[in-house]
Amino acid sequence: MTQTHGGPPPEAGRPPSRVTVAQEPPGQTTTAGAHLPARAEGVQLLGTAEGSGYREPPALVRRADGQTLQLTRLLYLVLEAADGTRDLNGIARHVSEGSGRLVSADNVRTLMDTQLLPMGVLRLADGSQPEVKKSNPLLGLRFRYIVSDPERTRRITAPFAVLFHPLLVVAVTAAFLAACWWVLMVKGLGSATHEAFEQPALLLLILAVTILSAGFHEFGHAAATRKGGATPGAMGAGLYLLWPAFFTDVTDSYRLGRGGRIRTDLGGLYFNAIVAVAIMGLWWATGFDALLLVVVTQILQMVRQLIPLVKYDGYHILADATGVPDLFQRIKPTLLGILPWRWGNPESKVLKPWARAVVTVWVLVTVPVLLFSMVMMVLSLPRLLATGWASVGKQQELLSASLADGDVLGAAVRGVAIVIVAIPVLGLLYIVVRLLRQLVTGLWKKTRGKALQRTAAMALVAVLFGGLAWAWWPDGGTYRPVQAYERGTLGDATRAILPARDRGELRQGGTGQTVALWPTGATKPTRDNPQLSMVLVPVSADSSGAAGTDGGGTEAAAPAAPSWVFPFDRPAAPEADGNQALAVNTTDGSVAYSVAFALVWAEDGAPVTTANEAYAFANCSGCAAVAVGFQVVLIVGQTDVIVPENLSAAANYNCLDCLTYALASQLVLTLDGPLDGDSKQQLEALWAQIAEYGRNLRNAPLSEIQATLNGFKERITAIVKGSPAADGTSVASTPPTGGASAEPSGGPSSGPTPSPGSGRPSAPAGAPAETYAPAPAATPVPTAPASQTAGGGQPTSSVDNPAPAPTGASGGEVTPAPVTTANR
Repeated sequence: MTQTHGGPPPEAGRPPSRVTVAQEPPGQTTTAGAHLPARAEGVQLLGTAEGSGYREPPALVRRADGQTLQLTRLLYLVLEAADGTRDLNGIARHVSEGSGRLVSADNVRTLMDTQLLPMGVLRLADGSQPEVKKSNPLLGLRFRYIVSDPERTRRITAPFAVLFHPLLVVAVTAAFLAACWWVLMVKGLGSATHEAFEQPALLLLILAVTILSAGFHEFGHAAATRKGGATPGAMGAGLYLLWPAFFTDVTDSYRLGRGGRIRTDLGGLYFNAIVAVAIMGLWWATGFDALLLVVVTQILQMVRQLIPLVKYDGYHILADATGVPDLFQRIKPTLLGILPWRWGNPESKVLKPWARAVVTVWVLVTVPVLLFSMVMMVLSLPRLLATGWASVGKQQELLSASLADGDVLGAAVRGVAIVIVAIPVLGLLYIVVRLLRQLVTGLWKKTRGKALQRTAAMALVAVLFGGLAWAWWPDGGTYRPVQAYERGTLGDATRAILPARDRGELRQGGTGQTVALWPTGATKPTRDNPQLSMVLVPVSADSSGAAGTDGGGTEAAAPAAPSWVFPFDRPAAPEADGNQALAVNTTDGSVAYSVAFALVWAEDGAPVTTANEAYAFANCSGCAAVAVGFQVVLIVGQTDVIVPENLSAAANYNCLDCLTYALASQLVLTLDGPLDGDSKQQLEALWAQIAEYGRNLRNAPLSEIQATLNGFKERITAIVKGSPAADGTSVASTPPTGGASAEPSGGPSSGPTPSPGSGRPSAPAGAPAETYAPAPAATPVPTAPASQTAGGGQPTSSVDNPAPAPTGASGGEVTPAPVTTANR
């Protein structure tokens, strides 16, 4: 839908052939109808705008060409009196009576000569019609083609006005919302997409229905105009921005109130909803899932139409809601009105306060977005042209193949695809050329007769064209088609405009440099022929740390490496109750520590699936990576799911004289009830001591870490057993598994993955279950399954590990030691 308003800007000046209103010689009587001011043919007086956001509501006038103009009250009274029966004195009397202030014939003559005649709303002195020039905004509709004249439009759309009955509107809206929910959230679009692309005839049908629904959208605007009591104008098609568009002239809706205008704006969206509901009924009858894609296209059309930044339905809804129909013409006054020294300017106060606030927000959002879009359109033009050219070439090959095979429908689909690709590219070229042309011609006209300003303006234009030549100059990658691996996010676009300083790190979809290893003789990827690769960015110094609910500490000495060099996936981030220590070292001669301690309480029967993880990876010389994860899980009350996980891994990759150490230690206790106050205080004090130990773990010998953590677990167990809640305390454990190897290796270590165990003891046990998961070895070491008992005594477990030698634990438990891998 398009709505036009305004007139020639003041800087446009008077028309080339200036004509003034003929004057009567003193004492001479004018023949009836001769030389008397009269309105131009087809000029309609629409009256004062209702629901206006202006402090003084403007009066509206529509010319014969459909252009709607806003006039002040004084100009409107002059034009109203210029009916061909009054002379200048008679018009002056009419204006004086209507405005309440004295207006002379000379005043009337000045207003006509400088305002109304340039607008093209008065006949010339010889009685001929004036030459009018419609406003030509940059974001206006181009290449208009009238399909239906106003009379035919009124006749065709009249039956559809009944669809705006309130009961029908409520029913259709409810059905549309239900259809959207079912299609998007329940049914899905997988089968619809598959069916549409498997049968080209259905794809063409969907495209045809989508185009027809866009035309039906305009019927909604016209019918809503008729429903409000206004008269719709011509309907047709044209080019708006980059795409073909239908339009309906509904400028007569300006005579309606705010509610009638908004109904006109929403009429097209309402008719899109009607199409979606009708398609759902057709799907129900036929069962063709491909039809559901039409419902999605209607939703997408409606979302696009609601964008208020350009002249879609959302723009007109905002304009009619605020009562400011000329939002784009308010950009300059609004921006100037923000300046403190212009707050008292009368131009800054023409709008009501609430309308001015809404328009200011719209301006502050629209102007940066449009400027950014224009800059990106100019900068990305070469790559878009290359992409369009490459796409058309591919589609042309497929078209030739379809014709050779006699596949008429397939050829039609390829032909439509070529048109769809070509139209936005050609539209983009047109917008760029027109933007540059308007800029140059506008500066040339504004600097007419001002040599110094014209020189500066032309110098600015020369700089602009030089920048465009630099941006569009063909080199190795300027006219390279957009590749599938490129993201094209706003961040990437911002870096294209303002390149940031190279930080030596790779980003998904970005470009940069890193060190990579390729087998001898392998074909290396290029920009035009990329290969699937895995480049993972290592964790930064401030992102690896303790995870849990009560305390912890993390230290990371080495900075982030340029890229993830290990040939395996980076461990996933821990979940809500998870705990993870991740130490990655790629810097020669350094030591990286990562420590994560967590105390987790599980209450109210919530499932216990918490994981404790420790990972140490190194790719360097003369370096070390140490990761220690310690987690205590206290389960209060009964729960049906207890599946804790305790995982660790230590890997050296292409290392020389390096060391990796990973230790994951987990303690899981089940209590029948909360701890008493004294036990809770003891536990809090102990945990503060444990957290302090974690913060200073860098200074502890590696050989003593496990023993120290075992001591902490024994003290926690003693505190829990000493509490009255220990009556009936039970244990859930994760069987320890894994092996160790100190053999040199040029590749990563690999080995068995710990298997979580779960159980619900039938009798209370007084000791906790504790697990350690050492790093896997390069050669998996077979392990015997752990056994767990709970029957009034303490649970026991056994692990058969050849190396390293396990260390004994109290209560009959046998726990493998943490694994250290070293390469020499």
